[in-house]
Amino acid sequence: MAVKEFPGELRIKLVRSLIGYPKSQHAIAKGLGLRKPNSVVVRKDCPEIWGMVKKIPHLVTVEVVKNK
Repeated sequence: MAVKEFPGELRIKLVRSLIGYPKSQHAIAKGLGLRKPNSVVVRKDCPEIWGMVKKIPHLVTVEVVKNK
């Protein structure tokens, strides 16, 4: 079985407030390290992070940053 490589990092920005969204979505944002709107975190590019991002795509923007 081939292992897919995920080189680089993800820059994740919270673009909307969490007010009015379910607690599960609050927990996902907190797990990513996002607290307030416009906060930005950098996380490694891996399937676990992508799974979290795909649960709250309406709240975040994601930019893939390649390592040099």
